[in-house]
Amino acid sequence: MMTALAESHWIAQFERFLRTERQLSPYTVRNYMSELLRVAALLPDVSRWETIEFQQLQGVLAKLHRQGLSPRSLSLSLSAQKQFFTFLLREGAIRSNPAKSLSAPKQAKPLPKNMDTDSVSHLLDIEVTDPISARDKAIMELFYSSGLRLAELAALDVDDVDLPQAQVRVMGKGSKERLLPVGSIAVAAIKVWLGYRQLLPCADQALFVTSKGQRLAHRSIQARLAFWGQQQVIAGRVHPHKLRHSFATHMLESSGDLRAVQELLGHANLATTQIYTSLDFQHLAKVYDSAHPHAKKGK
Repeated sequence: MMTALAESHWIAQFERFLRTERQLSPYTVRNYMSELLRVAALLPDVSRWETIEFQQLQGVLAKLHRQGLSPRSLSLSLSAQKQFFTFLLREGAIRSNPAKSLSAPKQAKPLPKNMDTDSVSHLLDIEVTDPISARDKAIMELFYSSGLRLAELAALDVDDVDLPQAQVRVMGKGSKERLLPVGSIAVAAIKVWLGYRQLLPCADQALFVTSKGQRLAHRSIQARLAFWGQQQVIAGRVHPHKLRHSFATHMLESSGDLRAVQELLGHANLATTQIYTSLDFQHLAKVYDSAHPHAKKGK
C-alpha cells in the first residue's frame, strides 16, 4: 500500500520535471522514482516531504546499507534524494535542502586477493631460456621476496641491489628510503638476469630493461606478470600488487609480527598494513582454537 509520502503531489511534479525540463531518459526517470518510493516507505507515514530533516534521510540510507543495498544502488538513492529536494527548494516548498550534506555510509573496501604459497611457487617455477624469461623471473621473485610496489621495482637501478649482502635499497612513497632483505632464490634469479643484461645494449642504469636496453615501463611489467599468470594457469589475473599482498600475508602468517611487516611494506600507518594483510577467517579461527585457553572445548 502506498504511503502518504509516496502519493504526494510533489512526487508527480518531480517526475514531470525530470521528463520534460530535464529530458532524462525514461529508464533514468523510472530509477529515480523507484528510489524515492523506497525512501518514502522508510520514512514516517505522518510526515510530509516539506518537513523531512537531514537526520531522517541519513537514517534511511543507514537502513538501506544494513539491508545490503549495493554501493551502486546507494549512490542512485543518494542522487535521487538530492535532486528531489533541490527541486522542492526551487519550487519554494522548503527553505533549506535537507539532502545537501547527505552522504552514503562508507562501504567496506574489498581486500586485495593474495595467492597461496603453492600458487606462488607454481607461478615462479618457469624455465629460463632467454633474456626475457630470465628478467621476468627475477622481477617476480623480487616482488614476492621483498614486497615491493610496482613503482619501486620499476625505479630500481643496478647499484640499488647489493647481492653479496642480499639486500635492496628502495625509494618509497614520500621519498622515504628503506633497505629490504632479498631472499636467496631471488638473489639467484637476479644474478642470472644480470648475466644476460650485460649482453644487452644498456645505456640506462635501470636494473630491469627491455631487449633494447631501456628501462622497463610500469605497463610492461604488469603485462609480463599477466602473461606468466596465463602461461602458468594461475587462477585470477596476476599483477604486481597481488605478489606484494601475497608476500605480506605469508610473512604475517609465519611471523605474526605486524610491525615488522609494516616496516617491510613501507606503510606510514599500521592501519594500512592491517588492511593489506588481513588474514582469512579460517586461518584466524584455527590460530584462536589452538592458542586461546577458553577455546579448547572439553579440556
